[in-house]
Amino acid sequence: MIEAGRPVRDITIGADSSTNDIIKEMSESGGFESVNLSDGVDILYKMITDDKCLCFVSFVAAVVSTGLRGIIRDMIKNKWFDVAMVTCGSLDHDIARHFSHYKEGSFTMDDAELAAQDMHRLGNVLVPMESYGPLIEEKMQEFLKKEYESGTREMTTASICKMIGKNLGEDSFLYWAYKNNVDVIVPGIMDGAVGSQIWMFAQKHSDFKLDMIGDANLVSGLVFKAEKSGAFMIGGGISKHHTLWWNQYRNGLDYAFYITTAQEFDGSLSGALIREAISWGKVTKDAKQATLHAEATTILPFVYAALLERLR
Repeated sequence: MIEAGRPVRDITIGADSSTNDIIKEMSESGGFESVNLSDGVDILYKMITDDKCLCFVSFVAAVVSTGLRGIIRDMIKNKWFDVAMVTCGSLDHDIARHFSHYKEGSFTMDDAELAAQDMHRLGNVLVPMESYGPLIEEKMQEFLKKEYESGTREMTTASICKMIGKNLGEDSFLYWAYKNNVDVIVPGIMDGAVGSQIWMFAQKHSDFKLDMIGDANLVSGLVFKAEKSGAFMIGGGISKHHTLWWNQYRNGLDYAFYITTAQEFDGSLSGALIREAISWGKVTKDAKQATLHAEATTILPFVYAALLERLR
């Protein structure tokens, strides 16, 4: 027999209601995604404050092209996570936005006209050509040359991220990862501007190697020793899957919160709910877990504000 839960309550918000007051009201509202938001904030709070937990964050590149980069940066600056799983575009945008500026646009702009003006469009964010490809080429070749001349001949993606971070500034998430010794892993590093520049550098320096096995050794060394593990996954794709994949080797995540706009009907990894990962051993059967269907730039500021309040 299925037992019903507590009564559905109307949300009541006062002029002095805090972010956490509102999220608590949402948790008792009965529907629909608001309950998953409340559960997700609870999961993140328990994960971050659990001293025995190895904490992962994963995110897709697109959010780094927006102002959400500031929240990603601050979460890493706050030392909430030990490992970040990211895509190559995350590095691209972090470098590009440190040394230049993106522009505000719209989803309905004429892309042929934008191309004629040397302007890339990423949703409603405009990326001037000179702020992306040529700039990243210049900076990455400069960084790699400096590293090579110091005697380095082999680098993991984690060490490449540290190299980039030490050459950026406080606006950068890679800078704070470098500063706080947070390992940033890029499983698909060749799929982006930074990866292309590593390849181009290797064409002229045949003794320079990219060591992906070294990344695997780094992550395995952390995962196998962890008493518990948890992950905050912002968007899907390879960064989400690599986080889940490595945690199956310790019988799964103990905490998991996933924000996505993808649907599960097509069997995609991005659309898969966290509970599907239980069948693969990537999330434990008793894990505290939730999936929130929401657009990250809309919802993450509220998640972050609620966590700041609770942690204070």
